[in-house]
Amino acid sequence: MKVSGMVVPVTEETIGPLLERAKAGQLLPSDHVLIVAFLGVLLDLCKALADRDISMRRLRRMLFGPSTENARKVLKPEAGTPGEGGPAPHDDEDPSAKPEEKPKKKPKGHGQNGVDQYQNAKRVLVPLAHLQNGDTCPKCHRGKVYILREPGKEPRIYGQAMIAVVIYELQKGRCNGCGEIFTAELPAEAGTEKFDATAGSMAAILKYGTGVPFNRLENLQADLQTPLPASIQWDIVNAVANKVEPAHEELVRRAAQGKVVYNDDTGMTILSMPETEQEAQGGNDPSESPERTGVFTTGIVSEGEGHKVALFCTGRKHAGENMDDVLREREPSLPPPIQMCDALSRNEPKEFETILSNCLAHARRKFVDVATSFPDECRHLLESLRAVYRNDALAKEQALSDEDRLRLHQAHSQPIMDDLKKWLQAQFDEKKVEPNSGLGKAISYMLKRWDRLTLFLTTPGAPLDNNLCERVLKMAILNRKNSYFYKTERGARVGDILMSLIYTCRLNGVNPFEYLTALQRHADRVRLKPSEWLPWNYKEALAALNTS
Repeated sequence: MKVSGMVVPVTEETIGPLLERAKAGQLLPSDHVLIVAFLGVLLDLCKALADRDISMRRLRRMLFGPSTENARKVLKPEAGTPGEGGPAPHDDEDPSAKPEEKPKKKPKGHGQNGVDQYQNAKRVLVPLAHLQNGDTCPKCHRGKVYILREPGKEPRIYGQAMIAVVIYELQKGRCNGCGEIFTAELPAEAGTEKFDATAGSMAAILKYGTGVPFNRLENLQADLQTPLPASIQWDIVNAVANKVEPAHEELVRRAAQGKVVYNDDTGMTILSMPETEQEAQGGNDPSESPERTGVFTTGIVSEGEGHKVALFCTGRKHAGENMDDVLREREPSLPPPIQMCDALSRNEPKEFETILSNCLAHARRKFVDVATSFPDECRHLLESLRAVYRNDALAKEQALSDEDRLRLHQAHSQPIMDDLKKWLQAQFDEKKVEPNSGLGKAISYMLKRWDRLTLFLTTPGAPLDNNLCERVLKMAILNRKNSYFYKTERGARVGDILMSLIYTCRLNGVNPFEYLTALQRHADRVRLKPSEWLPWNYKEALAALNTS
């Protein structure tokens, strides 16, 4: 440390004697230099900590995951506000609503899931013992008993191996004259293949739908004395991907026609992969840089025609380049789609036009990161955005059309956002905030992208944030956290196909196990007409087969 050109060591040897002289009231003239130096170091440290607060918070979130971004948890409650002597209203709840207008709490004792949630459970009707319609009541001996239409329901939950095995023991006979051996034929339900379609569906969902690594399932099956080696599991899911790939290609075509498309990417690792994309393609691609060595998984969600499609793309391409690949399948007569993403330039397509909208949640998060240092300013912004999100939740509850939703936001959210923009600009104009501070950077980020952040006020159907795509990407992140990497590019391709189909089923409320099983059992028909075997219409194709 330098003070007035002199180097002053900040050690226990210099601090200790100084403290003793200060306690005794016998400071020396030279102690003035040390005191100034120590106070300068303390001031610089405080400034550094305040400036680095965002970085440390982000590092903590990367290591341990976000705890919450709820405004009530981020901001300390003010005196006289909810939280000081009373419960705070829920984020999507109107604090001015009357008690009778608020939704009633679910009564205790009914479990997290009611019996009607178990849609694929085996149903066993237990008849009423010794009583039938019209029998005399055994209690009062006067009335007649009649059977109610709705039976009582009592669930019983059992365990089983993830992959079950049935061994058919075929009886054999031998002729004592000619020595011919006769073997019983397999029953029809045994099928012709060793691995049934249901085994492939379960292995795919466990690995790519819930993140269970192959070796972990291998250990589980071994404990249940039903061995299934990891190498066999890979052979199974690879065969499944080959059969269902035509349906995945049709999903890509459907996603290209969407009205609103979300995209984002996350880092990934493929062990056996060329160092650059150019080496893999064996030529020069102007859209690829030879210096690019990173691998990414892009998540794309498309909304249109009442359905949602989720796609995963793993490789060296960024989200915008994968978006270009999808939009090549778009009908030329359609207008440009609304694209929702964060503000990174690599998320924007280069070859196709889109109506670009940026994520309001990303802008909000920058204020959440500095809320401890600037609580009053951040409180104002978070409460303003809370009102906007309440309006959007109201539009979803009422199932408003895109045009009606736009009118609702223009009537109720536009004044809020206009006042917020004036307030943000005033922080700089009135020199209340240093532009290089954490709060100043958050305000600059928002003002610079204001038109894209508020597209929902001018364009019907424009979303507020990219949270839908970020939730989709959690599936890829879950696999990365559990399995760490893909071994080969083929492994990444299999993961992309199966994750796309599984998550698209989730978005549309379809059972992915039944869907993947149907695709495998009718792979020839799927290859001929994949448009009839999508998650939302495959049951119609099955019904047509059954009737014919």
